[in-house]
Amino acid sequence: MRVEIGGHSDASGSDAANMKASEKRAESAKKYLQDKFNIAADRMVVKGYGATKPIADNKTKEGQAKNRRVEFRVLK
Repeated sequence: MRVEIGGHSDASGSDAANMKASEKRAESAKKYLQDKFNIAADRMVVKGYGATKPIADNKTKEGQAKNRRVEFRVLK
């Protein structure tokens, strides 16, 4: 099985900063899975989405916190 690890951010900051933060968040999750569970790196694909896919309102602190997340998607 291969999975995509998608990192997301809230809308505060520039688009470039949000993209970098989301990529870093996804890379961190990948490293954790490699270190903790010995999952091979070639089974995971990392993608940063920045603030392009919010799941909550970015106008509140609670919404911003929900938008800073990592999601896993099965590729095959």
